[in-house]
Amino acid sequence: MNLSVVTIEKPEDVNVILGQAHFIKTVEDLHEALAGTSPHLKFGFAFCEASGPRLVRHSGNDPGLVELATKNAQEIGAGHSFIVFLREGYPVNVLNAVKQVPEVCGIFCATANPVEVLVAGTGLGRAIVGVVDGSPPRGVETPADEADRKALLRTIGYKL
Repeated sequence: MNLSVVTIEKPEDVNVILGQAHFIKTVEDLHEALAGTSPHLKFGFAFCEASGPRLVRHSGNDPGLVELATKNAQEIGAGHSFIVFLREGYPVNVLNAVKQVPEVCGIFCATANPVEVLVAGTGLGRAIVGVVDGSPPRGVETPADEADRKALLRTIGYKL
């Protein structure tokens, strides 16, 4: 087995969801789930097929994000993995819809942070072992930090 690191290529203003599914129907069902969350959401995603023709299947409503997802999926190359890129929306807005797609087995990360994917390769294929999502903590939250966090959530409309 060999272990490698794949750095997700994405602009800073783009969010990413990385997950695993199990069936070619994932492509159409993920598209419908994402499109149904918001008329303003821009998205592109790609799915690595693990059997049959073993193609990188892709869809979305933003050609640039579809191309970005396809390129990153090819780099990861792990069977039945999928990657979604979002603009004009956040993972918190779509994650439940994504997780409700019957073919989705799990989510590795949903973030705007820089992401590295740990990929194991064997004679059979490639697998996502885990992800590095952003950087390690610099310290422990103080009362002032807590107040700032609560204020931010209210400012951006996620809490009343």
